[in-house]
Amino acid sequence: MTRTIRVSTPAMRPGEAAGCNPQLIDRLLGVMEQEIVPLTREGVRRGNKIFGAAVLRKSSLSTVLAATNNEVENPLWHGEIHALKLLHELPRAQRPAPRELLFLATHEPCTLCLSAITWAGYDTFYYLFSHEDSRDSFNIGHDLRILREVFKLGPGEYARTNAYWTGYGIRDLVNNCEGTTKARFLERIARLERTYAEMSDVYQSRKADTDIPLS
Repeated sequence: MTRTIRVSTPAMRPGEAAGCNPQLIDRLLGVMEQEIVPLTREGVRRGNKIFGAAVLRKSSLSTVLAATNNEVENPLWHGEIHALKLLHELPRAQRPAPRELLFLATHEPCTLCLSAITWAGYDTFYYLFSHEDSRDSFNIGHDLRILREVFKLGPGEYARTNAYWTGYGIRDLVNNCEGTTKARFLERIARLERTYAEMSDVYQSRKADTDIPLS
């Protein structure tokens, strides 16, 4: 009797099927370059990690709020959660409903931040750097370790599309573009990679001086 071995194949990521939207990609990268990176540079000088986030209006792609990691104050203040905290400290009149907003994370959200995005009512988020990037390029492997140890999931095995939200990788969106459009976006991503590598070096050199539990 022949035994059949089933081999699972990774599901297509949402961004791979999303097409090329140059206006959206340009804006997401621009928010990282111009709004999040300056906050993160200051944050890492204080001992925080390199993760940041922003909340944008879907209609105009204008920024409501940008923030960065603040774990030196509270180990729960990951970039995404700190952004949500600051957002909900704004007067209600200045805070659009979650359904009117999209969420931008510089790095693929960890399980804590995925839950926060869910409970906060967002249905769409974008990220640039993957969990694997966080581990391999920035020496912060807790995201993948928690997925494995707590949830028994391997890299990319959580549902990026589900009843609550869809999470898109910006690199996937860029890979749907062609020619000079794609090339220009890849150049900007390469610059961001260098910028975040520099900030990561600062963080790694100072993390022993902090009391962040998972540094």
